[in-house]
Amino acid sequence: MTMYKTLKDFDFTGKRVIVRVDFNVPLKEGKVDNDKRIRSALPTINYLHEHEAKIILMSHLGRPKGKIVDELRMDPVAERLSELTGKKVTKLDDCVGEDVEKAVKGMAQEEIILLENLRFHAEEKENDDAFAQKLSRLADIYINDAFGAMHRAHASVEAITKHLPSGAGLLVEKELEMLSKVDDPERPFYAILGGLKVSDKIKVIDNLLKKVDKLFIGGAMMCTFGLAKGYEMGKSVIEPDKVGLAKELMKNEKLILPTDTVTGESLTEEAKAETYGFDKVPKDRACLDVGPETVKSWKGLLNDAKTIIWNGPLGLSEVPQFAEGTNEIARFLADSSATIIIGGGDSAAAIDKLGLADKVTHVSTGGGASLEYLEGKTLPGIAALEKG
Repeated sequence: MTMYKTLKDFDFTGKRVIVRVDFNVPLKEGKVDNDKRIRSALPTINYLHEHEAKIILMSHLGRPKGKIVDELRMDPVAERLSELTGKKVTKLDDCVGEDVEKAVKGMAQEEIILLENLRFHAEEKENDDAFAQKLSRLADIYINDAFGAMHRAHASVEAITKHLPSGAGLLVEKELEMLSKVDDPERPFYAILGGLKVSDKIKVIDNLLKKVDKLFIGGAMMCTFGLAKGYEMGKSVIEPDKVGLAKELMKNEKLILPTDTVTGESLTEEAKAETYGFDKVPKDRACLDVGPETVKSWKGLLNDAKTIIWNGPLGLSEVPQFAEGTNEIARFLADSSATIIIGGGDSAAAIDKLGLADKVTHVSTGGGASLEYLEGKTLPGIAALEKG
């Protein structure tokens, strides 16, 4: 049972609705290079249109650090949103102030207003209440549909909920519904974790070990576990200060490590890939992917799963010869009949690149937010909606 309001709890007719979206999209030569995050917001935008709301959208873009950066203006986003919705999207030159208030008061029913980059104002990241009040003056209702920003206590995410009736959009609702399956999963329930550092995932590993039936460890962080087992890890990326912790975690028999690894003498595309046993890595090479024997073994172990969550690539997936472990597991998950939840970030990018995103149950739009959720943290954006 949700403790926050959703779209169905409001009468939007004729109301001005300010929606926090996550339009932090990659740009290339003044155009949106990947519109996935914009498309993810369309269900909420369409719902509000159908219920006769006047829609004001706000987002951050990049890291302008409280200053105006012309390359990070929202104009390309407005252009792409207009193409996707078939509606007029008016992009304003600021997100607060008299001119913005005037434009919002005079907006037409079918018009969508997109505010300028929130992070042109340092007060956004500072969660400044006066800035949140200025934003709140633009609307009658606040909706948060930016799951990717839910782990940030920023003015447009947290402070604004103190000044307007507030609720969650369809994307946020879907994300939380899917990620909450971790708390009451259909079993067997397995997790696959990759990525660079054990330190980034300690709390996730600790939290998931209490819930999963098996936890598979890949990515560069597998090397710290290998060192903890007494294996030679060559030139691999390791965290010596986390070896003791890795030893403690390995006392749990649910934790599964690779049996072989694809190695390289460097991190470049010119590096020659060679496969070795995980306990036999040469001193002049680094572990850069899980090996074919590991992939085959893991597929067998994962085969009876009813629920699988995957967060983080299993190797150096941006280099083709070290991407096969990640790609093979992604293809396996796409063919699985289990509930598959991909936890955002690089693992989401990997499955997207293979064109398999629509074959799995859910691909999260929030890397950092989904990671903090899996740690068992209460996200500031959710807490704010619950209080509101």
